[in-house]
Amino acid sequence: MPESTNALIIDGYVDEPACLGVAPYISPYVREVAGVLSERGYTPGYVTIDQVRSDPALVAGHGRGDLVVMIAGLTVPGTYIGGKPATLTEVQQLGTLLREPTTAIGGPIAFGYARGGGRKAIRQAIAGFDVTLTGSPAVALDTWLSGGEPAGSTDYSLTDPWCVAGAGIIARHPAFPYVMCELETATGCSRATVGGCSFCTEPFYGLPRYRSIEGIAEEVAALRAAGARHFRLGRQPDLLAYQSSGGEFPVPRPEVLQELFSAIRESAPDLRTLHIDNINPGTVARHEEAAREALAAIVAGHTPGDIAAFGMETADPAVVAANNLKAMPDDVFRAIEVVNDVGGKRTGGIPELLPGLNFIVGLAGETPATFDANEAFLRRVLKAGLLVRRVNIRQVMPFEGTAAYEENTLGLHDARFRAFKEWTRREFDEPMLSRVFPAGTILSDVIVEVAGKPSFGRQMGSYPILVGIPLALPVGSVLDAVVVDQGMRSVTALPCPVEVNTLPVAALRWIPGVGKKRAAAIAARRPFGSLAEFRKVAGETPVDGVMVF
Repeated sequence: MPESTNALIIDGYVDEPACLGVAPYISPYVREVAGVLSERGYTPGYVTIDQVRSDPALVAGHGRGDLVVMIAGLTVPGTYIGGKPATLTEVQQLGTLLREPTTAIGGPIAFGYARGGGRKAIRQAIAGFDVTLTGSPAVALDTWLSGGEPAGSTDYSLTDPWCVAGAGIIARHPAFPYVMCELETATGCSRATVGGCSFCTEPFYGLPRYRSIEGIAEEVAALRAAGARHFRLGRQPDLLAYQSSGGEFPVPRPEVLQELFSAIRESAPDLRTLHIDNINPGTVARHEEAAREALAAIVAGHTPGDIAAFGMETADPAVVAANNLKAMPDDVFRAIEVVNDVGGKRTGGIPELLPGLNFIVGLAGETPATFDANEAFLRRVLKAGLLVRRVNIRQVMPFEGTAAYEENTLGLHDARFRAFKEWTRREFDEPMLSRVFPAGTILSDVIVEVAGKPSFGRQMGSYPILVGIPLALPVGSVLDAVVVDQGMRSVTALPCPVEVNTLPVAALRWIPGVGKKRAAAIAARRPFGSLAEFRKVAGETPVDGVMVF
């Protein structure tokens, strides 16, 4: 039994190629560590870095004999709304503040740190912390607490029970019950023996290790008992390869995925969200029929509005070859077509499963022509009438030990990078959002995350669309909303049903076809007794079917 039963987990948030743990997501690492601490007699507390920023006293009170474990680190930095990941400065400040308790830090920060994309990540000791946990944070912590070295690789015979024991920690998350539980199905990369993609840190974990369906189902049952209703199968580089073997591009096993989704549904029959993340487009292109069946199994078992994230990285074949990437542009295009075929149908007005594209700038072999190829590829997608839910564009963050650390084009094409990003937002994203979320689309259970006028919220899910609502709403409000307009990275929506007789004039103007002048005329003629009366002033609109009078 430890000297003190007090322990604290500080969630500094993580983001890796195959794991997201930025609020409202909570990573598997946090829950596994909570399980280790519980097993060893501690009662683990939990705070996020956002909470610490607001109130440093949350951690300042931990004294001698206590144990503090921080999880942090980004290897694929992005733009976040629900939370802001801990910076290295903040981590070091916390290490200094926490002088009395024993402190440990783990997560991808052990691979190195950079302030953002476009910079090399530097591997260094984390000042102020007694120990850095390398490899699996939970396994390393357990070994260290037993007197061994603070290192350890993934071992599901250990971590599966810890996931169950630590499930209750989610109730301490400030967003609870609207917490997205990132579920792990595998670690490691099937292409690790050939080095993997030049920039990726997933090969650091070695060849794939797959969790059992039973282990995942038991964790889901424990999370559900703790109040979880939102889940994502996100911690793996390619869900289609789950429990498959056979070289760089394993053949999908549709029957195994069907069993996995069925087991999760049985463990949490009242779940609200079940989404996925990474799908290797190279797997789809090389094993199309098996991939189609596997995708169909996902669509049959998940919840609508899902995204299959494709690590495309570039549409320049020379850059694909120079960086040992997963798929040529034509392969990715075919994968987009296949996902549209299988997942493009709408349920409740929204597509079941759509691809998302990831581009990376700064890779070896990149030239100005690379960006021309990227734009031409996106034009091809638009012209073909296909649907893509979102396009992420980021600059590479090379880590020591990856090929991109030694060979890259960082800083050589900054102006062209910015122009490509702006072109994509204006020429691709805006018309694509109009296809995916046309006016009249109903988005259920939008959670307000930013108060104001407009207020901004999102649904629970994988890369949920940002929803601007032209009303002042408190953070934490949950409402159904109907889309009335699209921007480059967001949609504008009104509360659903649309209460025409009580909406402020500033909100009325967002009804399609109304505008400022007609909004004033509508306000002057209120109250309306029927849709027919409203149409005499406003005409027909795409949201007529959800209006109430």
